[in-house]
Amino acid sequence: MKIVYDIANFLWTYIIAYALLGMGLYYTIRLGVPQIRYFKRTIIAMKNNIKSKDNVSGFATLCAAVGGQVGTGSLVGVASALTAGGAGAIFWMWVTALFGMVITFAEAVLGQLFREKQEDGTYKGGPAYYIEKGLKNKFFAIIISILYILGIGVAIVSLQTNSIANSFSMIVNIDPLIPGVIVLILTALVIVGGVKRLADTSSLIVPFMALGYIVTVLYIVISNINMLPNMFKLIFESAFTTQAAAGGFLGHTVMQAFSSGVARGLFSNDAGDGVAAIMHATADVKHPAEQGMLSMLGTFITTCIICSFTAFAILSTNVLSSGYEGINLLQEAFYTSMGVSGRWIVFLAMFLFGFTTLLADIYYGEVNIVYIFKKKSNIPIWIYRILTAIILLISCKIELKAIWAAIDTLIALIVFINLVALLLLFKYVKYIFNDYKKQLKDGIEEPIWNNTDVKF
Repeated sequence: MKIVYDIANFLWTYIIAYALLGMGLYYTIRLGVPQIRYFKRTIIAMKNNIKSKDNVSGFATLCAAVGGQVGTGSLVGVASALTAGGAGAIFWMWVTALFGMVITFAEAVLGQLFREKQEDGTYKGGPAYYIEKGLKNKFFAIIISILYILGIGVAIVSLQTNSIANSFSMIVNIDPLIPGVIVLILTALVIVGGVKRLADTSSLIVPFMALGYIVTVLYIVISNINMLPNMFKLIFESAFTTQAAAGGFLGHTVMQAFSSGVARGLFSNDAGDGVAAIMHATADVKHPAEQGMLSMLGTFITTCIICSFTAFAILSTNVLSSGYEGINLLQEAFYTSMGVSGRWIVFLAMFLFGFTTLLADIYYGEVNIVYIFKKKSNIPIWIYRILTAIILLISCKIELKAIWAAIDTLIALIVFINLVALLLLFKYVKYIFNDYKKQLKDGIEEPIWNNTDVKF
């Protein structure tokens, strides 16, 4: 297993982290900093797309995407980033979010542009679709589909279940398989209903769970308000200077902070891995760029708000050197301020966040199964669902570090292929965004896209 750790560390430290930030910088400059200049428009886009009569609304897909992003990435991912890279990792998570917003914008736009309508009237899209149709490259489209099935549909699904099961077993001394079985049953009830049921479920859960979590963390931070000056000082200093172990905090190098912050920042908001394109491709909106705006908002919510609050809870309670890791570290932070009830609150958050993420990740796997096998048979989908159910239960017993190593390696490969595709397909994103801006400038409140304008 050590070789897997070493490969993952090398890829993220020396290749993917720089490639991800570089692509974000490229798109930011070429599109004119849309994540800042058009941030207000992201709110308007959300208001304009609350409902869709017959299909999946833009708001519902935003909630489903945020449900998939918020999940364990915003809880376990942040805790793991702090353990591996120290407080400075949070600064690099913020940087990743800033550039990640424009990357997810591009992914959502391309997902809308190159999607395919299914027999039931819904849409499917994503990197495999825009790599095949936009770049005329079937080989790499299939490769990235296989990586999605393994990396998102298997490895990350394992992480969600592992985190939910272990957060519960830390409170109640029972076998993690028991909560694992409960999660399996609930997941099956939603997944068999298709993407619309998934999106509707997420749109009901996500807004309330996010607000409740933020309010709880605010209480913890206010309870430890005397720690705030030192906490923010440590975040910024640790991002650029090597920190020795002191004052209850572990020592970490700048490179550890950088690589951990970027890797977990990506995991929290999905920027660069293309899954935004898969979910946002399903939305019924009038213009691809409108869904791109919603995608940017999702990235902001997950990293800049939810992830930040998770980090504040851990750092303000001074539990980073407690020896815990993952979700158990966050539970210890809540326990320090709120007693046993704090652990239950984290479990509830982990269950709701992890459950919506689990639903989204299984759907991402299914989309790529459909892409590879087309409409020939439903058998591959059911085989995937059965295997996922088995893996879901087995993952309750797997060591957390082993799951992270598999995720980091597979996601690094996905990100590399997807970033190359984003670079080569930039002209489409630019064209669509220019059309969107022109209509807004002409006074059109809700721009409408005429897809006959683009020649594939």
